[in-house]
Amino acid sequence: MNLEWDELPEKSSRFTLKLLRAECHQTLSLSVTDTFHEPWPQELCAYETPSVAELQDFLLADRHPTGHVNQVWPNVYIGNEVAARDKPLLYSMGITHIVNAASGPPHVNTGPRFYRDMAVDYYGVEADDSTDFIISIFFYPTARFIHAALSNKGKVFVHCLMGVSRSATLVLAFLMICEQLTLWEAARVVRQHRDICPNPGFLNQLRHLDMSLVRERKRKLEAFKL
Repeated sequence: MNLEWDELPEKSSRFTLKLLRAECHQTLSLSVTDTFHEPWPQELCAYETPSVAELQDFLLADRHPTGHVNQVWPNVYIGNEVAARDKPLLYSMGITHIVNAASGPPHVNTGPRFYRDMAVDYYGVEADDSTDFIISIFFYPTARFIHAALSNKGKVFVHCLMGVSRSATLVLAFLMICEQLTLWEAARVVRQHRDICPNPGFLNQLRHLDMSLVRERKRKLEAFKL
């Protein structure tokens, strides 16, 4: 299944997004507005966070080149260093906000000064693409930055060196925190538009985030029933 964002209305309007859920082998229709509302109570109660191995099997299957930058969610783009340094490209895309998930030397050393001739807001995350790096401390701050940008009708470019691990991890966390997707759903949405594969350490940290968010949503559902 392939979705072309250019064929969909702007995020401010309501649109339907088809997701294929691996655990139930059926197509679900998700109504997407500015934020997800508590969806599918019965399915949420049965949901289990996938293992790192399951996520890797999915993300590494049927890989193909996806270029320097791809739109993976309305007005949210993931890309690599090449795209990050191509200011004419970013300008033509209408990018208003940049998240550098490999900020500072010896990574992608751009920073606000590099973009001083562009009207963009810059957010730097100094993360190493190593399995023992704790990237989870940046999940909520980055999600808030992206959410604020989208709320002001901005376009967000999230990048690292290759646009595969660090940047993808932060976008997945944003979708889970702000759009209330599960980790499975977020991975499937992004994977439709770009080859990504966060390292196993990052996947495990996303799993812990997923378990925490799902547990809280289940708790709210139970409280609502009382």
